[in-house]
Amino acid sequence: MPAVSSSILGEANLLNLKSMKLSDVRKEIPGLMMNDEQIIQAFTTVRDQVIFTDQRIFVVNVQGLTGKKVSYFSYPYSKVQYYGIETAGVLDIDSELVLVFANGARLQFDFQSSVDIRQISQLISRFIL
Repeated sequence: MPAVSSSILGEANLLNLKSMKLSDVRKEIPGLMMNDEQIIQAFTTVRDQVIFTDQRIFVVNVQGLTGKKVSYFSYPYSKVQYYGIETAGVLDIDSELVLVFANGARLQFDFQSSVDIRQISQLISRFIL
């Protein structure tokens, strides 16, 4: 499973994931989904997106100056072994979600403090337990 090497792992609050409207999800994502798959939540940085469906997580990594090169990664919940969250604090203004997959690969997302990380935790639990 490839590591995510994008601004999704950035430290600056500007690059942390923030909530987005489902209508703003990249138009090609539905074409990558199964017929009965539904988008539940979506988040964005400046150009990248993370989309939680009822079956998996899509990571969309927009690359280059023009943004014409785009990578799409699909991480199925069925392969998640366990996960952890870290809530935002007074000095640490972001929250984190770490997913660990059956093969040992780790995927980390940093969210702005305005994102309810506990709600994301409930979503993940619903699909992996």
